[in-house]
Amino acid sequence: MAKNKPQQRPAQTENHPVRRQNRPASEQIERELARVEEKRRFRTVMRNTLAVLASVAAIAVLISTFLLPVMRVYSNAMTPTISENEILIAVKTKDIRRGDIIAFYYNNRILIRRVIAMPGETVSIDDSGTVYVNEGIIGEPYVAERALGNSDIEYPYRVPDDALFVLGDNRTASVDSRNTVVGCITQDQMVGKLLVCIWPFPSIRLIENTLLPPV
Repeated sequence: MAKNKPQQRPAQTENHPVRRQNRPASEQIERELARVEEKRRFRTVMRNTLAVLASVAAIAVLISTFLLPVMRVYSNAMTPTISENEILIAVKTKDIRRGDIIAFYYNNRILIRRVIAMPGETVSIDDSGTVYVNEGIIGEPYVAERALGNSDIEYPYRVPDDALFVLGDNRTASVDSRNTVVGCITQDQMVGKLLVCIWPFPSIRLIENTLLPPV
């Protein structure tokens, strides 16, 4: 007897929905590429900007150190010509004349005073505070109140050949070449000649030499 073959069941099929893979549209790709490019350009601009700022800062430091020193006033020794808290720019130069206002180093500080007598000249100051250079009275319209001040030197005083005799415009408060504590100023102490006041804004001005020659 022939064996009956098992009947094969028809394959069952299921109608599953076809899953479509989401693919970004070309517009989305372009937007993403544009965003990436914009970020790259921004980083480049920032790097270039920081490099420029660093270079400018370095140049400013070099100029301030070697050519145009910037300083702030912390005393009233030069009032009324220069006031406390003003910010000044000096210029490094060897061309210093009588009447110029200079900045110089003293005990790790910077002092600001006016040049009254040049190397080799003779200075005298009487009890009323009148200043004589080479026996001639110098005109000082910038001095509000004349005074002999804190002086411990003997007059007439001869300025050393390599130094400058300096006074503060505020003769009652300034400590300067009238006193041996400060003495005369030599070239190696020099910071520079004051050029301009840059702060506060209403006080911006050139620092002028207003001393009148001895008569």
